[in-house]
Amino acid sequence: MEILQALLPIFIFVPLILSVYYSFRSRRNQDPKLRGIYAARMNIAMGAMLVVIAVSQLFFFTDSNLRRVFGTICFLLGLFNLFAGLRNHSAYSKL
Repeated sequence: MEILQALLPIFIFVPLILSVYYSFRSRRNQDPKLRGIYAARMNIAMGAMLVVIAVSQLFFFTDSNLRRVFGTICFLLGLFNLFAGLRNHSAYSKL
């Protein structure tokens, strides 16, 4: 359990950096196909980050109602971002 808590910042910051990177790539690219692919990758990275934050809030810290609500909201937003990113990535990859 301590190992997971020690690696938790890495599991949060790597997707954070990737989502910022893909956000810049998406906004600066002129090709619509590449813009869509980079935006989809940004959604996937952001979804992964939100799911990790939600899992950490729900399982690693003391239990409270506020943590449950925040963790559940982050988990649902993360799953939505993952789903939308994977769907969009497959759609833009076929173009």
